[in-house]
Amino acid sequence: MCTVTYLPADNQSFILTSNRDEQASRPHAILPNILEINDRQIVCPIDAKAKGTWIATSNHRTICLLNGAFVPHQPKEKYRMSRGQVVLDSFLYQSIEQFLDEYELADIEPFTLILINHLPLTMTELIWDGTQKNITSKDTATPAIWSSVTLYPPAVVAERQNWFDEFLKNNINGGKQLEDLSKIVDFHRFGGNGDKRNGIMMNRNNFLLTVSITSIQVDDKMRKMTYYDLVNEQEKEIIY
Repeated sequence: MCTVTYLPADNQSFILTSNRDEQASRPHAILPNILEINDRQIVCPIDAKAKGTWIATSNHRTICLLNGAFVPHQPKEKYRMSRGQVVLDSFLYQSIEQFLDEYELADIEPFTLILINHLPLTMTELIWDGTQKNITSKDTATPAIWSSVTLYPPAVVAERQNWFDEFLKNNINGGKQLEDLSKIVDFHRFGGNGDKRNGIMMNRNNFLLTVSITSIQVDDKMRKMTYYDLVNEQEKEIIY
């Protein structure tokens, strides 16, 4: 939920990958499974503490959350509900547009939400700053990286963008799109310059660290979530 990349592939397909950076003391997430929400099948891991999720996908859409909005904020002692519940609630709506228009965000901690509609392929970024919704349409033909502002200052965010640009330069030749899932997962695991504090897979004195990597691959033949629990060294794949 703190580093996310988007890669376009052929025929309105894509790969979305998310690193979850969390306190080591937080209970381990429940491995991904298929849930039913409003008669829709949703694939997602579940946060064992707050019972929400940071990433979820269905046959029709993929939603991913990062903590924070534009700048770091001072958290309140208590909020109305968990940000992870927002991800699950988004699947109650018939369309992403309806969710963006109607969902009430008052008294929810600031976050950034990436919302991808599968067919036709569209991508929208929702940034909730605690006061208002900031909604931006994103180009689905352009690779992108997001880093949570709650963990990474602007200079580090810019450096991480450079790492991602270098990854694209080395792995996408002649304008062709990346389709090898393992390469982007490797970037999420090994990308950076060796600085464990700010690496794509980060570790700050074993107190705050990357605990899992989730990658979603959507194409015209298959939809797949691959989940890597880095703490328990477990891997789970769900094709749906």
